[in-house]
Amino acid sequence: MTWVLLALGLVLAVEGLALALAPSRMEEALRLLAEMGPERRRMLGLASLALGVALCWLARGLAG
Repeated sequence: MTWVLLALGLVLAVEGLALALAPSRMEEALRLLAEMGPERRRMLGLASLALGVALCWLARGLAG
Protein backbone atom coordinates (compact mmCIF):
# COMPACT_ATOMS: atom_id res chain seq x y z
CA MET A 1 0.00 0.00 0.00
CA THR A 2 2.90 2.36 0.71
CA TRP A 3 4.19 1.93 -2.85
CA VAL A 4 0.78 2.81 -4.28
CA LEU A 5 0.57 6.00 -2.22
CA LEU A 6 4.13 6.94 -3.18
CA ALA A 7 3.41 6.38 -6.86
CA LEU A 8 0.18 8.35 -6.72
CA GLY A 9 1.91 11.19 -4.92
CA LEU A 10 4.68 11.31 -7.52
CA VAL A 11 2.19 11.38 -10.39
CA LEU A 12 0.24 14.21 -8.77
CA ALA A 13 3.43 16.16 -8.05
CA VAL A 14 4.65 15.89 -11.64
CA GLU A 15 1.25 16.76 -13.09
CA GLY A 16 0.90 19.70 -10.71
CA LEU A 17 4.38 20.93 -11.57
CA ALA A 18 3.59 20.83 -15.30
CA LEU A 19 0.35 22.78 -14.77
CA ALA A 20 2.01 25.31 -12.46
CA LEU A 21 5.06 26.01 -14.62
CA ALA A 22 3.61 25.82 -18.13
CA PRO A 23 -0.19 26.02 -18.26
CA SER A 24 -0.23 27.20 -21.88
CA ARG A 25 1.95 24.27 -22.96
CA MET A 26 -0.49 21.94 -21.21
CA GLU A 27 -3.32 23.46 -23.25
CA GLU A 28 -1.31 22.78 -26.43
CA ALA A 29 -0.73 19.19 -25.36
CA LEU A 30 -4.43 18.69 -24.65
CA ARG A 31 -5.31 20.20 -28.03
CA LEU A 32 -2.86 17.81 -29.71
CA LEU A 33 -4.44 14.86 -27.89
CA ALA A 34 -7.92 15.99 -28.93
CA GLU A 35 -6.81 16.06 -32.57
CA MET A 36 -5.48 12.49 -32.44
CA GLY A 37 -7.71 9.61 -33.35
CA PRO A 38 -8.87 7.16 -30.68
CA GLU A 39 -6.56 4.38 -31.89
CA ARG A 40 -3.50 6.61 -31.74
CA ARG A 41 -4.44 7.77 -28.22
CA ARG A 42 -4.92 4.13 -27.22
CA MET A 43 -1.47 3.21 -28.52
CA LEU A 44 0.06 6.19 -26.73
CA GLY A 45 -1.66 5.09 -23.52
CA LEU A 46 -0.46 1.50 -23.90
CA ALA A 47 3.10 2.68 -24.58
CA SER A 48 2.98 4.91 -21.49
CA LEU A 49 1.61 2.03 -19.44
CA ALA A 50 4.37 -0.31 -20.62
CA LEU A 51 7.07 2.27 -19.92
CA GLY A 52 5.66 2.96 -16.45
CA VAL A 53 5.54 -0.73 -15.57
CA ALA A 54 9.10 -1.20 -16.87
CA LEU A 55 10.35 1.74 -14.79
CA CYS A 56 8.63 0.40 -11.67
CA TRP A 57 10.11 -3.04 -12.30
CA LEU A 58 13.58 -1.52 -12.80
CA ALA A 59 13.31 0.62 -9.65
CA ARG A 60 12.16 -2.39 -7.66
CA GLY A 61 15.08 -4.44 -8.96
CA LEU A 62 17.61 -1.72 -8.17
CA ALA A 63 16.22 -1.32 -4.66
CA GLY A 64 17.14 -4.89 -3.92
